[in-house]
Amino acid sequence: MGEVGKLVRLPEGTTILAEGELNLDMYKIISGHAEVYMGYGTERETLIGIIGPQSCFGEFGMLLQKPAIYTVVSYSEILLMRVTFSELGDFVQQNHKNIIDIMQNMAHTMMTMRTQIDLLINDINNGIKPDEKEVHEMEKAMSTFTVYRNRAMSGKFHTLDMIRNR
Repeated sequence: MGEVGKLVRLPEGTTILAEGELNLDMYKIISGHAEVYMGYGTERETLIGIIGPQSCFGEFGMLLQKPAIYTVVSYSEILLMRVTFSELGDFVQQNHKNIIDIMQNMAHTMMTMRTQIDLLINDINNGIKPDEKEVHEMEKAMSTFTVYRNRAMSGKFHTLDMIRNR
């Protein structure tokens, strides 16, 4: 088993992963820190968190071959290990703890989306009509999850249609 990944050093302020763009690589931070945003550079920009050494990101794009659901910007000079899909098996064998971190990150992302949906439904219940663009963005983000996609295709998941029709 050889060395996994290519080391990449980037300066502060570098966009490493851009929301909406297809990137099939995953990254592990070796040193430095990065900021994770949704809506980066827009009026809806939201800082989700700051991540540091041993943190991984980009797993959604790699595993689902879908555009990134968040933007990652280096907060300081950063040293990354870039892992390609073909290196993933070796990465898993050599980085067991990171697999748990990746699963926790995915669970956190799903909980964040759930919170956003609950807030949107609460607004609707209080008579505030949601912006169609906001509903579309939420629908697009939710479609990356297999459970939602399968339910939507089977006609068993109507939350966003319910929101639109209120």
